Amino acid sequence: MTTTAKPGPRERLLLAAQELTYTQGVGVGVDALLKEAAVARRSLYEHFGGKAGLVAEVLRRSTSEDVQKYRTTMDAAGNEPRARLLAVFDRLGAVAAAADFHGCRYLAADLALTDPEHPGHEVTRAYRRTLHGLLTDELTALAHPQPGYAADQLLILIDGLLATGASRSEDRPPAATVRELAEHVIDFRRKEDGPPR
Repeated sequence: MTTTAKPGPRERLLLAAQELTYTQGVGVGVDALLKEAAVARRSLYEHFGGKAGLVAEVLRRSTSEDVQKYRTTMDAAGNEPRARLLAVFDRLGAVAAAADFHGCRYLAADLALTDPEHPGHEVTRAYRRTLHGLLTDELTALAHPQPGYAADQLLILIDGLLATGASRSEDRPPAATVRELAEHVIDFRRKEDGPPR
C-alpha cells in the first residue's frame, strides 16, 4: 500500500497563489490565499517573506511552465521556422478562445503591481526577454532581414492577442486578425526603406 505525500505549506501556497492570482488577479487578498492553501500566516512569511515574494515566485514558476509550452508548440510544428512561429499564434488563439481564459497573467500583473520596485516586474521582464530570444532565433533561422525588430513586433501582437482575447467576443475572433499581421511581420523581405534596426 502506497500513500501520496501531501504537499507541504510552501507548495500549497504556490499552487493556491498560482490559481487565485490568475483567476482573481494579483490583488487577491492574503486571507483568501491562506484559506485556499490551508496554511497559517506564518508559513507565508517563513517561505516567501510576504505576499510580494509569493507573487514573484508564482510568476517565476509560471514563466518557466509557459516558456516550455512555447518550445513544445514550436517543436511540434517541425523544423521550418515560419511554421514554428505561426504555430505559436495558432496555439495562443486556441488558448484565448478557451472558456477558462482570463487574459495574460504577466500583463495583468504588470498593470496591477503599481510599485515599480515590486519583484514581480523583473520576473515579467525576464519572461519577455526569453520570449523575444525564442522569436528572434526563429526569425534569424528564417533569414529575416531584421529579426530583432520583427521579434519586437511579434511580442506586441502576442500581448495584443492575449489582452483582446480576454476582453472581446466578436464574430471574428482577434486571433485570426493577429495571425494575419504575424504573417506580414514574418514574411517581410524588403531590406531598403524598412523599419529601423
